[in-house]
Amino acid sequence: MEEQRIRFSLDPSNGIPIYRQIIQQIEHAILSERITPGDRLPTIRSLAVELKINPNTIAKAYGELEIRGILATQVGSGTYVSDKKPIAEEDGRNRRIRELAGRFIQDMKELGVSPGEVINLIKEYEEG
Repeated sequence: MEEQRIRFSLDPSNGIPIYRQIIQQIEHAILSERITPGDRLPTIRSLAVELKINPNTIAKAYGELEIRGILATQVGSGTYVSDKKPIAEEDGRNRRIRELAGRFIQDMKELGVSPGEVINLIKEYEEG
């Protein structure tokens, strides 16, 4: 599919981190169907140049959305909108829990830790 453009409007003075503003605007574009499953997003580098921000900020936003299953990255091809819709108006606590859990699970996968091992690690931690 063709690359879809989102008009980002970032405000560094509003107290919301820039990466979070990017996440919110991508989610809003999906929920309002301005971008749909299969649409390709701009590359990290091109979006960073366009918005005049650090590429790591874009990578963090894309990474969080990928952990949540909203975006999918295909190496050498790009980042695409997945079939999973973001949850509208999610409260901050639940969002933070999912973000932390998603990062933890991704880190464990990268270390080659199986789901069963993760469960055992959590149980051992709880037991003291």
